[in-house]
Amino acid sequence: METARLDREIFETRAPNGVTVLSERVPSVRSVAVGVWVRTASAHEARAKMGVSHLLEHMVFKGTERRSAQEIALALEARGGSLDAYTARDTTAFQARVLDADLPRALDVLTDLVRRPVLRDTDLDLERNVVLEEINMIEDTPDDLVFDLASQALWPGHAYGYSILGTRASVSGLSAQDLRQLHAQAYFPGNSVIAAAGNLEHSVLLEGLGEQGWFDPAPGPGPRVAPPVEPVPPAVRGGERRQAKDSAQTHIVFSSDTMPYADPRKYALLVLSNIFGGGMSSRLFQRVREELGLAYAIYAFTTFHRLMGVAGVYVGTQPKTAERAVAAIRAEYAKLAQDGLRGEALIEAKQQTRGQLVLGLESPAARMYRLAGFAVHGEPYQSVDQVLATVAGLREDGIADVAAEFFDPDRQHVVWLGPE
Repeated sequence: METARLDREIFETRAPNGVTVLSERVPSVRSVAVGVWVRTASAHEARAKMGVSHLLEHMVFKGTERRSAQEIALALEARGGSLDAYTARDTTAFQARVLDADLPRALDVLTDLVRRPVLRDTDLDLERNVVLEEINMIEDTPDDLVFDLASQALWPGHAYGYSILGTRASVSGLSAQDLRQLHAQAYFPGNSVIAAAGNLEHSVLLEGLGEQGWFDPAPGPGPRVAPPVEPVPPAVRGGERRQAKDSAQTHIVFSSDTMPYADPRKYALLVLSNIFGGGMSSRLFQRVREELGLAYAIYAFTTFHRLMGVAGVYVGTQPKTAERAVAAIRAEYAKLAQDGLRGEALIEAKQQTRGQLVLGLESPAARMYRLAGFAVHGEPYQSVDQVLATVAGLREDGIADVAAEFFDPDRQHVVWLGPE
């Protein structure tokens, strides 16, 4: 195995079987956050199997070769810890947060879930109904549903546009054999990243993982790669989709394709998004909510995946004021695209972003997520100081280029969800 010190308290080990292990020691805490990221998720699914990664994430909690569903639930909670999982576009992740003394127990439980689920046919119908209820919940929550519709609009032919949960039809058609096949193809060490942060030593983490068999020779097809993502065509950019729904508000999402996670331009985009709609002092909040009184909730968002990113704006407003809200947002897009950020405005925006980056790393869990992000998205490691220096070094011309490209109002696709 090859182990490298990436930073003062950060280590990375790459094992011959393909698994990558990262850790950060945080001696000031008495806890550890540890997780396993499987580099297969909704971006790797066929349309007919949409939702299979998410259903598998659920099903591993129904029992393993050594634990029942109840024993899985009690294994860490009985010690005051927690266990959780989620399915994203690029990865399916399983994490635990425990007292530092319980790290071996956390590794045992996580390994059980990821490597040894039983995936019984008898559990499938029950858990399928749970997922179908989750789909119903999203459909009854328009401020969540509108984001699914926005993704579908940008990438109608690619899995990045699929629903992570799947549809009622696709989930209803999945079999236990589909789950077992996906597990065999994806849940093996060479397709996994393990990250931990807290009061731990990297050598102790490696020892515990070795005892759980993570470094054993294990044949596998290697990390899976999602199909290439084509740029969103001009016919979609600047387009509009309206979908009727009986709701008290009209929920609107502006969205545009941007750059992938490993693209260094993302820091300029983050700075711009912060000043645009990142809080109460942002331009959108001040204009649309405070000056015009058109919305309670309005914010800008950015998301970066391995192959692409997306940025945009959400607003929820009364149907009678929706057109005014959209016009006001478009006007703010146009100002930022034309003017960028200059002088004192740029200095303040950079400082805001730097402060958010530092404050966002106050917990071991946040540090664990940060470490995993480099490996799963193919970005070389950067220390916090390096990232802060990158943000501090952003120049007016670089910011202007990103603003002109990604905040052009004609680039934004707009999805409306609400009363006709």
